[in-house]
Amino acid sequence: MPTPSFSDYLREHIRTVPDWPAPGVQFRDITPLLQDPKVFRILIDAFVHRYMDHDRRPDVVAGLDARGFILGAVVAYELGVGFVPIRKKGKLPFTTVEETYELEYGSATVELHTDSVHAGSRVLLMDDLIATGGTMMAGKKLLEKLGAQVVEGASIVDLPELGGSTRLRAAGLDLYTLVDFAGH
Repeated sequence: MPTPSFSDYLREHIRTVPDWPAPGVQFRDITPLLQDPKVFRILIDAFVHRYMDHDRRPDVVAGLDARGFILGAVVAYELGVGFVPIRKKGKLPFTTVEETYELEYGSATVELHTDSVHAGSRVLLMDDLIATGGTMMAGKKLLEKLGAQVVEGASIVDLPELGGSTRLRAAGLDLYTLVDFAGH
């Protein structure tokens, strides 16, 4: 039997929950990846090794609320760089900038402390998955409002059928994802 690819190995540890949070949705749950210490280490190492490269190395990692916090904080720690959270509106206690984006039914707003990055900072933007791309695009815009350069957007999962990765790339954001759930 052939050895499964790295992507297949990770996919085996992602739980699909049908009809959650709404009928017809195939929710990709990453918690099994995080629960298994070996798989979690392999996952984090994949990101860390990529961003140790001088051309990709960030000055700071920004994580999107909430699962991007888990990945981003650990990757930042391993790279020896700072971590900044991009939170849902009303969760940060200091002066913030905000960005509102459209959801399928309504809108949402995310915020970032004004002193979390500096003009010229190289930022890696992380989340667990890319669906429609709205949250990651809002994070990119927030960081750029403060003068930072988003070197790449990274996530475990890409759901290309929802169009987010295409939209993000069209907006000039390089992406790095580990598992593609196209047609699954």
